[in-house]
Amino acid sequence: MSDLRQNPPTSLTDAEKTARIRATVSAAGEALRRRHPWLAHQDAIGMGILLLSLAGMGACAWLYARGSLSAWLCVPLIAIFASFIHELEHDLIHFLYFRRRPWVHNLMLMLGWLARPSTINPWIRRHIHLHHHKHSGTATDVEERGITNGEPWGVRRFFMIGDGLFAILMRALAKRDLRQGLRTVFLGLAAYFPVGWFHFVVWYGFLGFHLVDGAASLAGSPVAWSTETLTHMRVIDFLTVVLVGPNVLRSFCLHFVSSNMHYYGDVEDRNIMQQTQVWNRWWLLPFHIFCFNFGSTHAIHHFVVGEPFYIRQWTAPQAHAVMREVGVRFNDFDTFSRANRFLRPA
Repeated sequence: MSDLRQNPPTSLTDAEKTARIRATVSAAGEALRRRHPWLAHQDAIGMGILLLSLAGMGACAWLYARGSLSAWLCVPLIAIFASFIHELEHDLIHFLYFRRRPWVHNLMLMLGWLARPSTINPWIRRHIHLHHHKHSGTATDVEERGITNGEPWGVRRFFMIGDGLFAILMRALAKRDLRQGLRTVFLGLAAYFPVGWFHFVVWYGFLGFHLVDGAASLAGSPVAWSTETLTHMRVIDFLTVVLVGPNVLRSFCLHFVSSNMHYYGDVEDRNIMQQTQVWNRWWLLPFHIFCFNFGSTHAIHHFVVGEPFYIRQWTAPQAHAVMREVGVRFNDFDTFSRANRFLRPA
């Protein structure tokens, strides 16, 4: 059931409601910084989060390589560290770290991309994401359409959420003519080049080999793989556990949450009140673990884009209170049946 209970309607316009939320969230952030002066060292904090997250991913990979950590534990642990880096990249896209030192800023973007090869080029994503903020939920919002927002729910959308290459192919097949379809494929593959191509080669190599090997064994005719093939597969299996698999898990959780807590299709252009909702029900925790509580806090970012993600987590109680007060939706799970349309209730 959806939690659409709101306080009695006010006479405020949506623009006035937006201004009230922005004022409250900004004031909460300023008060937090006064209480904790160390938060002024924003560049150092960002770099520290990146280095600690990379170290965490590396430590998990090392423990797995020496047999001290199982694959079933290694994959989710690395996915959690990678989710920190995703939030950091999002802040970098908004120029929140090392704006005056471009080489450091761009180095952080590159390291973040290498740690999350399932994502598109972050410099390309910057243009797409900033446009998303200007025109969220409209037909030109490529970022949300790219993660299936607005698609009817079913098996097709489920697999598109979890696999960027499959999503590109499905969108291409839905085009009216061959030229449009080929253009969709070309632009999609170009956005992933070159790091994303590595991700897809490893992921499909892993899935293809084990699908064929498993099916052959079940059929009673196991494949006699060459020594060279098995040697290559040991490398692919390792990379899947310590890098590719964790990012498949992280991406699926993020895209599932993001594509459904944003509205799409009948949103009034530039009306932030209609762009997002807040997802903070307890049963979303398995998804939120791997996307850093995105559904609960990302709507705040649409109102105040200049706060780092860790500040947003800290001031969420104050933000949620004012958002409820002025009518931002919370836990509108009927969005699944509406293909993410806003459709303001009567």
